[in-house]
Amino acid sequence: MSLFGSRKDDGSMAPGQPADGAARVIMAGADSAPGGGKVPSIGQSIVFKGDLSGDEDLQIDGQVEGGVQLANHELTIGATGRVQAQLFARSVVVIGHVVGNITATERVEIQVDGVVEGDVHSPRLVVADGATLNGRIEMSQPRPAAQSDSAAGSRSADD
Repeated sequence: MSLFGSRKDDGSMAPGQPADGAARVIMAGADSAPGGGKVPSIGQSIVFKGDLSGDEDLQIDGQVEGGVQLANHELTIGATGRVQAQLFARSVVVIGHVVGNITATERVEIQVDGVVEGDVHSPRLVVADGATLNGRIEMSQPRPAAQSDSAAGSRSADD
């Protein structure tokens, strides 16, 4: 069975179609290893449309439209990266161009040539001299669930 292909009546795969109907992305540098290997990347010539999620760090050097969710990992938009998406990650570094909102649980960094056109939600924000940010900034710390539940309970008891 090939990565791309659809089943023919005889059980073999036809090229060009995903085997299970889902989109597949093959990333350069996929031999990443925790603790020092290469970070997987979406190359300059790749155009991806749809929602992208994963459990490892990722660098985008191509074009992505849709949504990107890497909850416990770092997302880097490289110098040639062009992203039109809602981004959610532990940490986001923008060197290229992002149109869409960014939510990071730890930090967002917009480097010198980076451009963000959208809202940024993160407890820490670094904007380099020369970077562009057009949008709202919210830098509140996420509250633990136990604190929010007890706060909500005390408010309703006071009402």
